[in-house]
Amino acid sequence: MAGARGLLAAAALLGFLQASSSFEVKDSSGKVCIIADLTVAFSVEYKSNGQKEFAHFFLPQNATVESQSSCGNGNKSHPILVLGFGAGHSLSLNFSEHADNYQVEELVFHYNLSDATLFHNSTAGEVKKVSHKTTIQAHMGTKYRCINAKHVNMKSVNITFSNVTLEAYLTNGTFSTNKTECAEDMVSTTAIVPTTPKQTTSQVPTTSPAPTASPPNPAVGKYNVTGPNGTCVLAYMGLQLNITYQKKDQKMGLDLLNFIPQNTTSSGRCDNTSAFLNLTFEKTRVIFYFVLNASTEKYFLQGVNVSTTLPSEAKDPKFEAWNNSMSELRATVGNSYKCSAEENLQVTDKALVNVFNVQIQVFKIDGDKFGAGKRFIFWGRT
Repeated sequence: MAGARGLLAAAALLGFLQASSSFEVKDSSGKVCIIADLTVAFSVEYKSNGQKEFAHFFLPQNATVESQSSCGNGNKSHPILVLGFGAGHSLSLNFSEHADNYQVEELVFHYNLSDATLFHNSTAGEVKKVSHKTTIQAHMGTKYRCINAKHVNMKSVNITFSNVTLEAYLTNGTFSTNKTECAEDMVSTTAIVPTTPKQTTSQVPTTSPAPTASPPNPAVGKYNVTGPNGTCVLAYMGLQLNITYQKKDQKMGLDLLNFIPQNTTSSGRCDNTSAFLNLTFEKTRVIFYFVLNASTEKYFLQGVNVSTTLPSEAKDPKFEAWNNSMSELRATVGNSYKCSAEENLQVTDKALVNVFNVQIQVFKIDGDKFGAGKRFIFWGRT
């Protein structure tokens, strides 16, 4: 996906302050038959005044288990979990069983394009539906567990599940002790060492790599986001993307990309408790999600989304990764976070976002300047 001016600012529709949300379905006697503890991120393409836009949002913490949810009735109907949120949006997980396994046979997502909170300046007002068969399955009597991101692509909608624990056909009303792990959590990693200082590289790892030169540090760029009350995100940093990937020949490769500030576009949105900084360079996009803990008056980086196109030798050239369970770049409101050392923000085991000489301030910014030097907070590696 490319540029995303349709970024969400409605904190009520974002589950940022909680890594995942838990939902239950009960039968008429009150017995629990489905439990789902999960984080769900949506990316929806839509039209705004004839232009392509993208809305990015999470399944909110206050989503509700809708009345269509059911424990099923033998061979007549299967268990279903329907989660409603916002102005007419819903996500349905339709379960089925076969032999010794159960699965989410179909995923159905209804979204209402007339919801201006999510779909800013949408030129369509109808409710749309997309559906997809999934590979989410587990052995009967076990809970399905998947920490890493699982992506489901449905035409104009991309849905990313993470931090998932769910189980259907429960017999005792609670999660089973045994679990079935997803394939994404069982993928082994291979150490990758860069061999050239070029901005983008692709190489094969070796079992005993010789010492090599480090890639050059990226140039520091200045980026900002303007909200209703002026500048709400101000950032100086060098930005580097580090992706390991599988090649068509089954070997592993490394893609290192330095963002060039003068060729990088920035956009975003913010409100009183959440802020988004979207940086796009060529075919690569990195979105930073910041949140405010109002009780402590501290803000921090809660999530990062990365999407890029890998070299043609990659088995799957389209790459996207999410992590919305982070707690980085922390500072007190009115102060900036500053670190002159390199910091590595781990999105997944295959994706790192490296920031250099970073100074960032979110929410309370006086004009277009960082807080006074004595108020800087210096954290990070030395």
